[in-house]
Amino acid sequence: MQNQNTLLLRTLNHHRRLLHCTQSQSQLFHRPIRPSTCISLIKQCNTLQSLKAVHASILRTYLHFNIFFCTNLISHYASLGSTCHAYTLFSAFSSSDVFLWNVMIKGFVDNGLYNRAIALYSQMWELGVHPDHFTFPFVLKACGYVCDHNVGVKVHGDVIQCGYAADLFVGNSLIALYGKLGQIEAARKVFDKIPDRTVVSWSSMIGAYAQNGYFEEGLFLFVMMLNDRLRPNRAAILNVMACVLRSKEADEVRAVLIDNGLQFDRSVQNAAMQMYARCGRIDVARGFFDGIIDKDLVSWASMIEAYAQVNLPLEALELFKNMMVQRIRPDLVALLSVIRTCSNLASYKQARWIHGVVIRSFFGHHVTLETSLVDLYVKCGSLVYARKVFDKVQERNIISWSTMISGYGMHGHGREAVNLFHQMKALTKPDHVAFLSVLSACSHGGLIAEGWDCFNSMGRDFHITPRPEHYACMVDLLGRSGRLNEAFEFIERMPVRPDAGVWGALLGACRIHSNIELAKTAAKNLFELDAENPGRYVLMSNIYASSGKQKDADKIRDLMKQRGVRKVAGHTSIEIRNKVYTFVAGDKSHAQSDLIYSELEKLSTGFSKKVTSRI
Repeated sequence: MQNQNTLLLRTLNHHRRLLHCTQSQSQLFHRPIRPSTCISLIKQCNTLQSLKAVHASILRTYLHFNIFFCTNLISHYASLGSTCHAYTLFSAFSSSDVFLWNVMIKGFVDNGLYNRAIALYSQMWELGVHPDHFTFPFVLKACGYVCDHNVGVKVHGDVIQCGYAADLFVGNSLIALYGKLGQIEAARKVFDKIPDRTVVSWSSMIGAYAQNGYFEEGLFLFVMMLNDRLRPNRAAILNVMACVLRSKEADEVRAVLIDNGLQFDRSVQNAAMQMYARCGRIDVARGFFDGIIDKDLVSWASMIEAYAQVNLPLEALELFKNMMVQRIRPDLVALLSVIRTCSNLASYKQARWIHGVVIRSFFGHHVTLETSLVDLYVKCGSLVYARKVFDKVQERNIISWSTMISGYGMHGHGREAVNLFHQMKALTKPDHVAFLSVLSACSHGGLIAEGWDCFNSMGRDFHITPRPEHYACMVDLLGRSGRLNEAFEFIERMPVRPDAGVWGALLGACRIHSNIELAKTAAKNLFELDAENPGRYVLMSNIYASSGKQKDADKIRDLMKQRGVRKVAGHTSIEIRNKVYTFVAGDKSHAQSDLIYSELEKLSTGFSKKVTSRI
């Protein structure tokens, strides 16, 4: 009773405040609002201030006691982002009308208050208000966003209990929910049980496949949909584009979207850029970009990301600079893409420039952005600036710590990495990535005792089961220090089957210490587990060659040819006067290549003379 009185007083006070704050500004609504014009006036309100004025006039005519008018007020308050006003009205209107409850639940969901939507749904059941087929799509959407599997399954049970299992809209929402939860088999079961599937049903299932990496299944389902003579909508096209990995399939999807008149849809064009980039057709992706007349931020960011995907950092950086010239302010996605691009360039000057752009973009403290900057400076070799950015991160997560630890290890500062790892343990529980970072740091720093201590503490102190990559780090640690037999015995004792990473670490150690016998064992396993990796063959061939066994080295090269394995040409980047140049061995693409090779010949000749004179 006391709670009801408190709620009543709160509601009355809310109404008094509305009347008071609008009396001076609502001359338009001095006359009582008629029921015939009430709804139209509510819908005309584009601001919270104007809606409050209409609400105040409704109070004068007591129309707020009408559930129809009250529901429209609640809906419009929520649409303007004021869920507090909406919920105050809802709480004051004690009703078992399911439509009223649906409007409030939808208001919470539309404003991202998913937990409150789920709580209100639970309250429905407690008060004996039975949900209908409009309730469940909103609640299932909320469950998907909070990724709560248990609540999602419970709501699915409620769907069956209430007799809406065959409802089309509820079924589509269940597919979307299970797709977000990674329960792809459950999503397919729901899809198969929908009697009259629409394009939304097919699109939802294709999207579920795409989200969970089942690209072939998603593409096959899209073909089935076309065979059923269903015309794909924009959502279906966007979802299937995420499933395309081959150029031929990309061309087929492109033909479908053109046939359905979607080639000028900006969202489709942006998705097409990334689709063709994944297929290695960056030229077609650029064609889509150039064809967009009025490019928005998403268009620019999509093309920058497309260049980043195919490892064309110079083109991505140039495009980003062009975007800045167009006075288009980058968002978080664009900045993260260009930071990753700069990381591939490893250019310190470019890193400083993009850091300045981030500061000028007024993003404040954003942990993902700051962690990316830490990684950028690490890749550029500037641990000083990496640590400065790291120290300014206000809400460090496990990725932030791991990135800085890994950075120290990458540059041979094993002690600093281990010390930082211990600092992290005092504040947060390390995960498998953090352990991988510190074990790698121990390996590069030759810290055997510290490495063993960290490895053993995984299961002992944190109940983390080591993964193959952790074992690979230990093999690398032992192998680099010359303990090859101990490393091999460690591999034989592994509780899981050694993967290519483990044998690769042993092969690399054999290269350092010229142990041909263990190298043969490692190479034999690698040629089975990682047969398509040219680096394995080249490394074994070099081990034979450095030991004077040229015939065996040639046999490995012949094996590469038989299996059709080709070594990918490496490239080098240099920065001169704020411009980055990339070249490969024997490269003559530069306009001044003749002059470059002439200078190189002079340097080589001068170096040979100095060596000869010393001998």
